[in-house]
Amino acid sequence: MILVCYDIIDNRRRYRVERLLQGFGTRVQKSVFECHISPAEYRELIEEAEALIDSAEDSIRLYNLCGKDLQRILVDGVGEVTQDWDYLHY
Repeated sequence: MILVCYDIIDNRRRYRVERLLQGFGTRVQKSVFECHISPAEYRELIEEAEALIDSAEDSIRLYNLCGKDLQRILVDGVGEVTQDWDYLHY
C-alpha cells in the first residue's frame, strides 16, 4: 500500500491533485490517501503528481508500506477503513 500525504497551498492545484489521487486510492483524511496500486501505477502516480505541484510551495509524500507495516495500522474514530490487503512490493 502507498500512503500519500500532501500539503498544497493553491486551491486549484490542490483540487487537481485530489482528483488525481481519487483515481488511484481512497481518501482517509483531508490530505491523506491510501492507494493499493501496482508498480506501474505507482510510477504513473509519481509522474502525474510531480507535474501538478509547485515544488517551491507544495509538498507531496508517498510512503510505501509493506505487509508488516499494514498489520500495525490502528484506526480509531470516523473514516473508512480500507481492506484491500493484497500486499504489493516495490
